[in-house]
Amino acid sequence: MSVLAIGWEPELRGLLTVVIAVVILMGSVYMIMATNMGARLAFLVALAGLAGWMMLMGVVWWIYGIGLVGASPTWQPVAGSAVLQDTAALRSGGVLDVLPPIPEDANPTEEASIVGAELMEEGYVVLDPASPASGQAQAEASVLLEEAGAFEAGQYAITNIYDIGGDRYPMIEAGKVPGLTNESLDFLAFFHEPHYVLAEAAPFQQVRTEAGRAPVTPQIDETRQRQYVYMVRDLGTRRQPAVVLTLGGGAIFLALCWLLHRRERHLQHNLDENMAVTPA
Repeated sequence: MSVLAIGWEPELRGLLTVVIAVVILMGSVYMIMATNMGARLAFLVALAGLAGWMMLMGVVWWIYGIGLVGASPTWQPVAGSAVLQDTAALRSGGVLDVLPPIPEDANPTEEASIVGAELMEEGYVVLDPASPASGQAQAEASVLLEEAGAFEAGQYAITNIYDIGGDRYPMIEAGKVPGLTNESLDFLAFFHEPHYVLAEAAPFQQVRTEAGRAPVTPQIDETRQRQYVYMVRDLGTRRQPAVVLTLGGGAIFLALCWLLHRRERHLQHNLDENMAVTPA
């Protein structure tokens, strides 16, 4: 029965696989070294090698963002200003510094154009709809709109994605370093400014559906107010596990190296004393 349990339980089979691999791989190395240098010294040497290998593996994972990774970067709603249902809310929500003057006879489409011009005047840029950044922002904005009950699926379209911030610093300008042709070097840019996006959602016109006929192509309703989703970029913790592994493995490796060095000094000191007191 126990053999059947091991064969059919994926968790137990995986646990036993790891235990057997550790015992065979690390245990065999320790056993070989123990026959040559003793049990305690072989244990210190094997553990130091394991810690050093973990430190090097953590460095590689840290550089490339692979292996044991944390949370990936995502778009998160700005607290208190996630879904803005009118133009005035853009000013109170902190999106715009100045609310642009809007004519009384302007329809929602003209109002959205005036707001877009003001956003670009204040430093926002419009993302290319085909870019991956725009696709990620659209997907998250759609989730927030539907969770807030502003629209239902298929009743709206994300028309524009406005982007601002997210600059990294400190940057090294290529002109200050001889021989470099790139615009800048960013491998020392560990700090970031807040990164925001504003998604503009336009409602569709309500159309009647008839059984047996193809659905009508949705059209934007020019008489209904545009709504906006304000989001901030969460950079996540993708490299945090690798950093912890590198620092932890490095600390253990250095401590074990110091213990081995200390043992070697004591051994050499005892050998010198024995040689000094040995009669000629």
